[in-house]
Amino acid sequence: MSEHILVAGATGLVGFAAMKHFAERGHKVTALSRRVPFETFGARHIPLDLTDAKACAEAMDGMKDVTRLVYAALYEKPGLVAGWLEADQIETNRRMLENLVEPLSRAAPRLCHISLLQGTKAYGAHVRALAVPVRENRDEMKTQPNFYWEQENYIRAKQQGAGWRWTILRPQIIFGFSLGAAMNLIPAIGVFAALLREEGRPLSYPGGPASVLEAVDADLLADAIAWAGGNDAAGNEIFNVTNGDVFVWRNVWPAIADALGMQPGPDASLSLGAEMPKRTADWDRVRVKYGLASPGLDAFVGESFHYADFTMAYGAERQTPAAIVSTIKLRRAGFHDVIDTEEMFRKWFGLFQEKRLLPPR
Repeated sequence: MSEHILVAGATGLVGFAAMKHFAERGHKVTALSRRVPFETFGARHIPLDLTDAKACAEAMDGMKDVTRLVYAALYEKPGLVAGWLEADQIETNRRMLENLVEPLSRAAPRLCHISLLQGTKAYGAHVRALAVPVRENRDEMKTQPNFYWEQENYIRAKQQGAGWRWTILRPQIIFGFSLGAAMNLIPAIGVFAALLREEGRPLSYPGGPASVLEAVDADLLADAIAWAGGNDAAGNEIFNVTNGDVFVWRNVWPAIADALGMQPGPDASLSLGAEMPKRTADWDRVRVKYGLASPGLDAFVGESFHYADFTMAYGAERQTPAAIVSTIKLRRAGFHDVIDTEEMFRKWFGLFQEKRLLPPR
């Protein structure tokens, strides 16, 4: 059976990687997003605001042959972290999913799978220490309001009696290709580094006390999404996803500095969320000097400076607890891909340099 993959949120980290994965393998791909993706890899792009129910219904009328939906769309509020606890953020994300799935499920009789993204906020990583390693269907924090639960409850109910299955994937910190995303640390670190380099300074680590974390390469996550849609073992299941190793920011900092053509410097605590938005003119001068294709600071980095502060524990007075999830369930179900996290950082900074989005190494 020929496949038609519908990707919602095609300009985000996950959606862009999924669009690329399926399109490069010859599938028919339709990409949905408000903004035009940096590249489409042969996919057809439809500009769509998922908060507009009427527009979604009209767009889905033409999707009768869709077989899979990769739902990677996300609404985040300015400032990012505070919005995770706010009711309107939760409501908007619930409504966006329903606005798309309701007309799609009516229009596409061949729909067989929906992939949905959550994350470690399902375990309360944003409000409490995790019980390492956290496991699916055991350590969730259902008492904490979260749009994950609204979307999951909806998709579980909608699937009853339907001919399609769902899979929920819970990645850790995702790294990949996107411009203006809410949570992509590659451009955030890249801009910070470029400004330091122009001042003749080394790359100092700006965060707080180190903790043990896990990363997820966006391409690896796209592989997991493709696997989930084609394997019975993934039907109506939830899986944690990581690169397969762990990292500490300070320990990978020398590799990041090297990838950016710099030397690591001494720690220099700095709120990137507070200070970097003041440097728009400085970034514009870097863009001109190196003839970069990257846009202005806000369009390039989005809310990701705030995300950097969060993941790097800026302002913490003592070491933050480890954030480690178990991926045993995923491995036992049959997905075994891994990538070394240091190699991942080099890969993505290298791609941003190759595309002239960051200064050359």
